[in-house]
Amino acid sequence: MSLKRIVVVGAGPAGMMAAIRSAQLKQDVVLIEKNPHPGRKLLLSGKGRCNLTNTCDLDPFLKNFGRNGQFLRNAFQKFSPQDLMHFFESRGLRLKTERQGRVFPADKRSETVLKILEEQLHNNKVRILFNNTVRDILIRDASVRAVILADGKIISADRIILATGGTSYSFTGSDGQMIKLSQRLGHRIVELRPGLVPLQTFPRYPSLRGLILKNIRVIFSNDSKRIVSDIGELTFTKFGVGGALVLSLSGQIFDWLSLNKTVYLEIDLKPGLSIEQLHARLLREFRLNAKKTIRSILKSLLPKRLIDVFIKTADINPEKKGSQITYSERSRMASLFKRWHLNIVRARPIEEAMITRGGISLKDINPRTMESRIIRGLYFAGEMIDVDAGSGGFNLQAAFSTGYLAGESAALS
Repeated sequence: MSLKRIVVVGAGPAGMMAAIRSAQLKQDVVLIEKNPHPGRKLLLSGKGRCNLTNTCDLDPFLKNFGRNGQFLRNAFQKFSPQDLMHFFESRGLRLKTERQGRVFPADKRSETVLKILEEQLHNNKVRILFNNTVRDILIRDASVRAVILADGKIISADRIILATGGTSYSFTGSDGQMIKLSQRLGHRIVELRPGLVPLQTFPRYPSLRGLILKNIRVIFSNDSKRIVSDIGELTFTKFGVGGALVLSLSGQIFDWLSLNKTVYLEIDLKPGLSIEQLHARLLREFRLNAKKTIRSILKSLLPKRLIDVFIKTADINPEKKGSQITYSERSRMASLFKRWHLNIVRARPIEEAMITRGGISLKDINPRTMESRIIRGLYFAGEMIDVDAGSGGFNLQAAFSTGYLAGESAALS
């Protein structure tokens, strides 16, 4: 295996893993990062807890990526969730598996994940150029030759791996410039769209901002389709709703809205109870607490911050006693518990999304190597590629796996 200069652009999860793998195979690796430190977006993953991967089997893992999931089969077979977990555990990081197979560092700190990656970059003698931006790539005879930095400096390269992400969380440095450059070099680009993004609703509830509803279910619908979520969490935001259940389905909702469809959200606050059981439960509560106000009675059924909004939405006098609640009012409350209805106005901008959907078309990438089908010696990894999944560790695993495969392919080719 001859010594090659491999230039990796972007020190996120995909770029760092690509650089580490190429360097493990004894190549001369240069990692270019526009920020003064690596892994800025990684530190935000999983609300700072870093949801590394998921323990589900390969086929359901791929299914989370929708129709483009099969493209990742080679990458996951080369570097699987188990391989990723071993990578970190063998270097001293204890991991913890939580509900739905989500894997986190046991100390719940993304900084510990980044520290191990930085140590591996150092131990494998990867040269890192911080505060540098790539302006262009030199191509000759349909093969890469060098990268040109913003200051005009030219760095020769036998192989180049682009891993600069999309345009989500743009404050971390993901500005989409390398996607535009890739397009200028002849690659097809699938429209960039937000994924894992909060949704704006009407009405909005500013007083509920930050409130997390647990063990609930959401149902999205338009005139012809309906999506029913698993049981999980929803978070109220300044503009509407977020949280795991909403974020995981937000990509599909964005697509519906893009087709000018009217989209509705129903929140089932008590998915474990039927409407009949709720009627009976409310009737029992009102009889047992006949002299208490409805506001006081609902403390056993709802989060405190939600009670006034719930009562107002159900159009009930908050000072009414349990003995004064009519059958019609009880019916409205039971229905509201099961079908709290909101309109979805729009998705928040892509800059506020956790991931970018779209990117380099899979038609222009070899799934066995991550190499461009247009330009020899050019590889792609991570969020730049047109693959995305819901929350649960799937996207971060895809970044690490495509980075690993790109780094190994660049070194061995």
